[in-house]
Amino acid sequence: MAGHEIPEPADRKQVADPGSEPLTVEESRPSCDPAFRHGVVVGFDGSMSSERALAYAIGMAHRHSSGLIIVHVANRLPTTVWAGCEPPVFVDVPDHRTEVLGLELACAEYLAEVPWVLVERGGDICHELEEVGREYSADAIVVGSTHGIVGRIFGSVAGRLARRAQRPVIVIP
Repeated sequence: MAGHEIPEPADRKQVADPGSEPLTVEESRPSCDPAFRHGVVVGFDGSMSSERALAYAIGMAHRHSSGLIIVHVANRLPTTVWAGCEPPVFVDVPDHRTEVLGLELACAEYLAEVPWVLVERGGDICHELEEVGREYSADAIVVGSTHGIVGRIFGSVAGRLARRAQRPVIVIP
């Protein structure tokens, strides 16, 4: 029926103003303490290189009067073997190392200079460090360099993070 308009029902409500911009829905993410916004994120696992990175990050946070976000990424192990067909499924393995690290850090006198928080994550280290940096709007991410054959074969966390991060990455030798 050319030229015939279908009348709108009388009970129809206008949902949105066609001229207005769409509203954005806040992403569901953990709430971050405002004291740590624009802080310094540091990857920490208790190794010598991560201890050097922590020392540098403490100094950086102290100089900038900001908070320190210490991130420990827990182990995740594949439950299937990579066969080239489909990616492996990962399961979280209880990692009591975070609790031990938390106790060690709580007793450390050198952390008294800056406000700090310990964040535990599970998964890919690079992804999780960048995600925490994004959540806290971090000014920088500090990591220690990887030494040894494993880093040379599989690539270091610092190198992968520096290539993909959306914020400055500081690698401490």
